[in-house]
Amino acid sequence: MAGFSLSDLAAIDSADELQISSRRANGTMRPYVTIWGVREGNDVYVRSAYGAQNGWFRRAILSGRGRIRTGGVERDVLFDRSIDAATHARIDAAYHRKYDRYGARVVGTVVGPSVRDVTLRLLAL
Repeated sequence: MAGFSLSDLAAIDSADELQISSRRANGTMRPYVTIWGVREGNDVYVRSAYGAQNGWFRRAILSGRGRIRTGGVERDVLFDRSIDAATHARIDAAYHRKYDRYGARVVGTVVGPSVRDVTLRLLAL
């Protein structure tokens, strides 16, 4: 697995939003959906603000593969759910640093224990 380069990580970190798409069973890509994403260390994470039934999240879990684009970066990714508790706390902090300017009500949809099960680490291919 290739991983994200430092320049990819910097671009992702500085972009407000990213677009995410999952791969269909026939190999074609679904339409992109715009969401928030954060960098934590050398990894990129996304969370479903509206729970596990959110369409993009369900499709990502079923597919396991997709593509992201943001800040001039476009990469194929795997969707990984194996994230430990300590990392979740750092992901929360990254969301607060990046998005608190939008207000507690909005940021509250992507931080805290209730979103741990709807967090994906994006593994660049």
